[in-house]
Amino acid sequence: MGRLEGKVAIITGGTSGIGTRTAELFAAEGARVVIAGRRQELGEAVAARLGAAASFIRADVSQERDVIMMIDHALARHGRIDCLFNNAGGPSRTGDVTTVDMAEFDAAIAVHVRGALLGMKYAAPAMLRQGSGSIINMASINGKRAGFTTLGYSTAKAAVIHLTRCVAIELGEHGIRVNSLSPGPILTGIFGKTGGDHDAADRNAERARAAFDRILPAVQPLRRMGARDDVAQAALYLASDESSFVNGHNLVVDGGILAGRPASVMQAERKLFAASLSDPSTATA
Repeated sequence: MGRLEGKVAIITGGTSGIGTRTAELFAAEGARVVIAGRRQELGEAVAARLGAAASFIRADVSQERDVIMMIDHALARHGRIDCLFNNAGGPSRTGDVTTVDMAEFDAAIAVHVRGALLGMKYAAPAMLRQGSGSIINMASINGKRAGFTTLGYSTAKAAVIHLTRCVAIELGEHGIRVNSLSPGPILTGIFGKTGGDHDAADRNAERARAAFDRILPAVQPLRRMGARDDVAQAALYLASDESSFVNGHNLVVDGGILAGRPASVMQAERKLFAASLSDPSTATA
């Protein structure tokens, strides 16, 4: 028996990247999966590949009517909702604070924060009737630490983490768990999607690896990019009964970035500092 046997899961942003891998994993573990996303052709292809356990509905999570239709679709097909994974998202091109594009900022909030809130608003009644359920909101280490990406994306993800806590204390009293996931750098197409061609970005995700191979050794103890499966496995844990006592938690999957800089970086800087005390000429070496 699979870890999600008999459960019904909705996964937004399921047409590519982490969403697709999570749908594959959930289905393999026995769940019936509703895949939601804006790219219909891709979504239908994912659902067809997963077989009778999966279905696709086109939905823009920033639009309330679309979210209502998504929830209605799941209930009409399966009669219940055991897990909602609010995974839909994308990059934000907001710019610096003095040049911030407010339309881009509003779009980041609409997809990441409004989208998660709408999903919870309309999935919660079904879960309340059941007296059970698991909601997973996709956050990011950018919601905990600045300096890695744009202010719009970082601000939205910080809001998702706190929104998760707010809803967790409300629904937890009724047997419904609400948690967030905060990945670090994961090899998906998101790094190329600021250009607008999302399909091409997904196809060329591997191109990000070389850049991160240069960046990560200075900031991440585990010296590799995360894989989609690293996050999907964490989502599987939160969706399953194995996490039945986990509520209001932000599960970080980041190779140790938030824990601190790699020890080797710190040790090298300490040697440089010690050398500068004895010989000031080495301070800028």
